[in-house]
Amino acid sequence: MKEQLEQIKLSAIGSIEKADTLSQLEELRVQYLGKKGELTLVLRNMKDLSAEERPIVGQLANIVREDIEKRLVLKKGLLESSEQNQKLQEETIDITMPGKGLSYGHMHPLEQTLEEIQRIFLGMGYEIIDGREVETAYYNFDALNLGEDHPARDEQDTFYITNDIVLRTATSPVQVHTMETQELPIRMIAPGRVYRSDEVDATHSPVFHQIEGLVIDKNITFGDLKGVLAEFAKALFGDKVEVKFRPHYFPFTEPSAEADVSCVMCGGSGCNVCKGTGWIEVLGCGMVHPKVLEMAGIDPNVYSGFAFGMGLERLTMLKYNINDLRLFYENDIRFLSQF
Repeated sequence: MKEQLEQIKLSAIGSIEKADTLSQLEELRVQYLGKKGELTLVLRNMKDLSAEERPIVGQLANIVREDIEKRLVLKKGLLESSEQNQKLQEETIDITMPGKGLSYGHMHPLEQTLEEIQRIFLGMGYEIIDGREVETAYYNFDALNLGEDHPARDEQDTFYITNDIVLRTATSPVQVHTMETQELPIRMIAPGRVYRSDEVDATHSPVFHQIEGLVIDKNITFGDLKGVLAEFAKALFGDKVEVKFRPHYFPFTEPSAEADVSCVMCGGSGCNVCKGTGWIEVLGCGMVHPKVLEMAGIDPNVYSGFAFGMGLERLTMLKYNINDLRLFYENDIRFLSQF
């Protein structure tokens, strides 16, 4: 796989150097770095590697990705400069028009954060799995140890299509489908859109995005969970960030916890963002409940695992110091052009 990554890098470099137009450059970006691109497909096959090889190959893949991205940016700048010089000779410049930056395209802030999170977990040997947004009540609730009397099944909290069909309230059903159909061990994340019957305000929306993770293998402990989430937090927010875990309750994990990171705005000294505590809650996590394993056909006496879930909007708000979730969906160019 190392040789394959090197071949992808050399092929991408050669193709980028030969590109003559911005459209060709965009096609190359999709070909090598897109969701179904060559580099992504290699990373999704990392599950076939040994536990010792995955981190090494993941690190090399990140280096290759960064090299390709830098070369795309540089070539795009050269092509834009050449194109602008040609236009200068052909027409008068309208100085009232806004300028164009040299960044490689503009991405929605949620998309930026999602791609960064996916790169982090791909580098740790995880695969990315998509799932359906319309689910049965069994996969959305029962298979996750949320019985019929659980308050999460209330019609005030959930969008029901029929008595047994709902819009998923989390990406957790993707984890259940994966446990039922995929060979062990499992190491995956499931990003996607989810739905809850919430009023729209600065911190709530009936439609938002989650990223949930799942690891199932022999001898998995809570220490493994803490190590993974600590590395993730440092990769996303910086090496100086600290992580702490507080006991919590989730029906589908036992023991369960909520994870906090030291405030990325004040460094833990206390500010209005962290309400003076120095800490900000970012995700929920825990060891997969034995009953959830059993319902998915996995023997809890042989295998164990951990799961975690986080809100993409919340992480993006923290990363970019955004105080109103509604800004993500209003399509205000003054806001979106900052990213």
